Amino acid sequence: MSNKNYNSPYLLALAFTSAMGGLLFGYDWVVIGGAKPFYELFFEINQSPQLQGWAMSSALVGCIFGAMLSGTVSDKYGRKYPLIWSAALFLISAFGSGYADDFYWFIIYRLIGGVGIGLASTLSPMYIAEVAPAELRGRFVAINQLTIVVGILAAQIANYLIAEPVPEGISSSAMQASWNGTMGWRWMFWAEILPAAAFFLLMFAVPKSPRFLLKIGEEARSTHILSKIGGLNYAKKEVRKIKETLVEKDDKVHFKDLNAPKIKPILILGIVLAIFQQWCGINVIFNYAEEIFSSAGYSVGDMLFNIVITGSVNLVFTLMAMRTVDNWGRKKLMLFGSGALAIIYFVLGLSYFLGWTGLPILVLVISAIAVYAMSLAPITWVVLSEIFPNRVRGLAMSIATFSLWVASFVLTFTFPLLNSELGAYGTFWVYSGISVLGFLFIREKLPETKGKSLEEIETEFLR
Repeated sequence: MSNKNYNSPYLLALAFTSAMGGLLFGYDWVVIGGAKPFYELFFEINQSPQLQGWAMSSALVGCIFGAMLSGTVSDKYGRKYPLIWSAALFLISAFGSGYADDFYWFIIYRLIGGVGIGLASTLSPMYIAEVAPAELRGRFVAINQLTIVVGILAAQIANYLIAEPVPEGISSSAMQASWNGTMGWRWMFWAEILPAAAFFLLMFAVPKSPRFLLKIGEEARSTHILSKIGGLNYAKKEVRKIKETLVEKDDKVHFKDLNAPKIKPILILGIVLAIFQQWCGINVIFNYAEEIFSSAGYSVGDMLFNIVITGSVNLVFTLMAMRTVDNWGRKKLMLFGSGALAIIYFVLGLSYFLGWTGLPILVLVISAIAVYAMSLAPITWVVLSEIFPNRVRGLAMSIATFSLWVASFVLTFTFPLLNSELGAYGTFWVYSGISVLGFLFIREKLPETKGKSLEEIETEFLR
């Protein structure tokens, strides 16, 4: 069936609305990096690597719980309502993080936002995958990554615009007493309130996933939605294929179902890919940009501007990924990403080891972000949304996402410790080694899924 037979405006509306969870995920996850120099002084944790790591990684603990919840709630309530709940959590977190005067409450609100991220990061790509036609699914699921990147860039721009210029050589006490140290970091968090409110309201207009509706026996509603996407013939064909994969009498999904001989290898594949997407190390550049650019000789003001540059590159190359994912295929892009990152990290570590500063470091960081943005960042989410069988998709996806956020917590919490013990050069050499291992795993274990329906992928995996 040619692409012109699909209702593109309707598909795009569904994809971009549900992917607003990704936008808030990106904003909430990165805004803390720009606020970091200021709230650390406000809460007087600038001399404690442990509390600095906890402040940065606390939201990731919330992500872990959100991901754990997402499987159960999505299998029971579908994808739509938990996404609405995640929007409400983003609202609470955005207001509370900026309002907090006590470090304890700051962490509580970061944890709440993390639960919202955990829900949205699991359910937004899953929902899009379940409404998008097979030949368009890669680029449509990549819309979720696009909105994550837009959220990241929005947070970086907001941080840059909100922060007042930081004079060279300013003392810690003077920065603590400045507008940045008292109110600026608060407004960085509060800027998230408007998109969170928009996401909350718009999700009420989105229908439930047609695959979830069939799973709970509402065939007429499922057919109606699929007809709006591709016409009646398309809807009948999709309904028939979906029903063939939902033949089980017991509709309730159990953890023991994931231990079945044919399901377990798929789950392991998803878990390893999710962990690798984090442990390849690129996300420390967004979360710890201050340390990375400071080590390269940049001031705080330069650092905030450089972060905007990295976010812009992230956006451009994510758009490139959307053009290539359904042409090049998933496996080729992931092999390119892991191999290129291994090389870039090795050179980046060598640069720090040799004492290079300034432009060479910025160029290498931008190169790493460009490679990640067009490969591992979006394609991992595409693959995770595709490989799990219909009946267990919610639970399996939640476990893979849970693994991703555990890995992200470990990465974020350990970076200050690794940086302190091994130096920047040793830390990036560790990430280079992990990227090599990821390349070898992807080459051996990941099949190509481009152009296949979810049901065709399921049939091939379960043979």
